[in-house]
Amino acid sequence: NIFGPKAVVSTQSTGRMRLSGRLYSQAVAALRTILDGELTSIQAAGTYKHERVITTPMAPHIGVTTSTEKVLNFCSNNYLGLSSHPEVIDAGRQALDNFGNGLSSVRFICGTQTIHKELEDAISRFHGTEDTILYISCFDANAGIFETLLTSEDAVFSDQLNHASIIDGIRLCKAQKHRYLNRDVADLDRQLSESSARIKLVVTDGVFSMDGTIAPLPEICDVADKHGALVFIDECHATGFLGSTGRGTPELTGVGNRVHIINSTLGKALGGACGGYTSGPKQVVDLLRQRSRPYLFSNTMPPSVVGSAIKVFELLEDSSELPELVDRNTMHFRNRMKEAGFTLSGTTHPICPVMLYDAALASSFADELLKRGIYVIGFSFPVVPKGQARIRVQMSAAHSIEDIDRCVDAFIEVGKAKNVI
Repeated sequence: NIFGPKAVVSTQSTGRMRLSGRLYSQAVAALRTILDGELTSIQAAGTYKHERVITTPMAPHIGVTTSTEKVLNFCSNNYLGLSSHPEVIDAGRQALDNFGNGLSSVRFICGTQTIHKELEDAISRFHGTEDTILYISCFDANAGIFETLLTSEDAVFSDQLNHASIIDGIRLCKAQKHRYLNRDVADLDRQLSESSARIKLVVTDGVFSMDGTIAPLPEICDVADKHGALVFIDECHATGFLGSTGRGTPELTGVGNRVHIINSTLGKALGGACGGYTSGPKQVVDLLRQRSRPYLFSNTMPPSVVGSAIKVFELLEDSSELPELVDRNTMHFRNRMKEAGFTLSGTTHPICPVMLYDAALASSFADELLKRGIYVIGFSFPVVPKGQARIRVQMSAAHSIEDIDRCVDAFIEVGKAKNVI
């Protein structure tokens, strides 16, 4: 008896429980029918996503359950190769020993340790900003900033290809919402000129992750200055490896501190675990600490992740070797693939989308590559627009030239077999 040894369940109570159980079963059965239809349509379109299961730490060579041999991984955001770096792991282990597994709290109650403040200071120094606030993910950082910062008196101008987390974050705010054409500064200029909002906030990805293209920050900053607007960038696919010292698209494009607010992640190049942040003016960060809902109502970052991230920033401060390796590997891959006849989006970014345009082709092409020991994923609608299916190949500082050549050779073999080249 689930109610205890002395509990008595009345006949009337038992009847209600049975009726409730039947109604629950009927509701679940109806839900299953609806969702089965949705899932069947996804499968019929060739866009169903199967998760491959990895059996090893993240690295250029990884084990997967579908292969007895290790495969070459070319679809990770592990740009600097630091996800399994021994110094990063040791720093995380030391933080785990010194500060525990977690804090069981949000930051403002009892979730702030000395290492959280140390990491925030390190990020601010890295970007040359006044202050930084940590989140459990950059999705949360993007979900928390616009609703906090903007009111109905303000306006936000967002690039049409911005990340889903930016789109969702903007939906939460009461500001006047404008969307300009991807990287189209003339369209942005026109829309800004028509606005009389109190705060005008231009929002763009520093790098557009599905295309490997880079925002025209000098021109965006010029237009923003012209109209008294602020500039916000999402640097998730730039921080740590773009620019001569890895300080992202502002460094790469030479705009320096003309970008006012930076959101980025610790879950890609900077150790690959989790965590995100907003870095910018102190007043912005102070207000986020008071009102940002994802910050106020989500647990603090685990100490081991914080300790690992601190070590990553130390490594970046000490040397620019890793960003240089990313650039070298990127250009080697892009040049060889273009010579072979493939069409690639972007120009210099380590995200190297190989355009195939057909969803079923992208999926089957990726499957054939896996048989040849190359781990990549086909992307199709709704992740990218219909008719723009592709395989997104990503370079890492940890890849060798031999790894890259093996990848290109496999692409050529499958491309010829499928009449792509």
